[in-house]
Amino acid sequence: MSKQKQNNTRNVDLHFLATPDEAAQIRERMASIGMTSLGAYLRKMAIDGMIVQLDLSDVKEMVSLLRRCSNNLNQIARRANEIHSIYETDIEDIRRQYDALWGAANKILASLAKI
Repeated sequence: MSKQKQNNTRNVDLHFLATPDEAAQIRERMASIGMTSLGAYLRKMAIDGMIVQLDLSDVKEMVSLLRRCSNNLNQIARRANEIHSIYETDIEDIRRQYDALWGAANKILASLAKI
């Protein structure tokens, strides 16, 4: 649904008053999660009762580890096809990367379990 269409369907005025201190707290919470629209923030809070902001830095780290593992695996597969042999150091390198990958995955799952 386009933004213009949404604005046309939102025609019920909801109104409440707040103290200057409450308004400041609302704006601080809004800013802390990166929202800039007061209307969107108030609708989200009124409907859902809470907003969960996830720190996805661990997920980004895991994606980076996945890319590295995938690239290394492709390089080893190419080398194995060319010389019909795989070096033990290559296998150990991938094993270390997969250990790091599983560590990152477990860290993410532990963080999500706390929510």
